[in-house]
Amino acid sequence: MDFAIRGQHIEVTDALKDYIDKRLSRLEKYFDIPPATEGAVTLSVTRGIHKVEVTIPLPGGVFLRAEDRSDDMYTSIDSVLSKLERQIRKHKTKMNRRFRQDESLKGLFVDEGVNASVSPSTDEEEDELQVVRNKRFLLKPMDVEEAILQMNMIGHNFFVFSNIESETVNVVYRRNDGKYGLIEQE
Repeated sequence: MDFAIRGQHIEVTDALKDYIDKRLSRLEKYFDIPPATEGAVTLSVTRGIHKVEVTIPLPGGVFLRAEDRSDDMYTSIDSVLSKLERQIRKHKTKMNRRFRQDESLKGLFVDEGVNASVSPSTDEEEDELQVVRNKRFLLKPMDVEEAILQMNMIGHNFFVFSNIESETVNVVYRRNDGKYGLIEQE
């Protein structure tokens, strides 16, 4: 598995790169065939807090994503690895069951797989009503349960998807009480 490592407000030394490569290479044992896509690792330091974000795209539009913040960069890297392993473990069974019809994802994880919890990332302050980031993506047709699974895997509070049953664009979201909501268009 290859990773693009970049730093924000920090110089990424060879020692940091080697440590990240060594630690994240442990994830390869959880896949029958390691993903051919390149993962992204972002290191940043803000006011003495070291933050590590890792995103690994998998076949079928699935993402593994985790982040951690601490007083030490190496501690954050270890914590992110732990979160990714828990995320793989947690969702392996669900994903293999949900996607057993889809040959590109069938058998993606080794039988003894792992998975990580994902932490949402919102550090940007909004002083004005200004669009600061624009994302484009293909809406894969799926049912509500699969959309909730995808939302949890990428660590967001909402997920936009094409509802396979109604053939309309819907949004699932996490409510304050920990349950889920669904927004459908009329």
